[in-house]
Amino acid sequence: MNKTIQYPQAIITCPHCQNSEVVSSDEGSQHFYRCRSCSAILKPKSGDCCILCSFGNRDCFSSEQNLAA
Repeated sequence: MNKTIQYPQAIITCPHCQNSEVVSSDEGSQHFYRCRSCSAILKPKSGDCCILCSFGNRDCFSSEQNLAA
């Protein structure tokens, strides 16, 4: 029996063009992301571990695990 694992999704909003995209957080921390609308390279803000924590509507899976611990 095959089971499909569903990973949490997040919405990233580009600070340059305000385009929003749905991304899966299955890869853990992402340190770079290219906006599909304006091609800007997003990097984490100072103090954040990844682009999901900086530009997402929710923190990354790694941050959520740290909060639960």
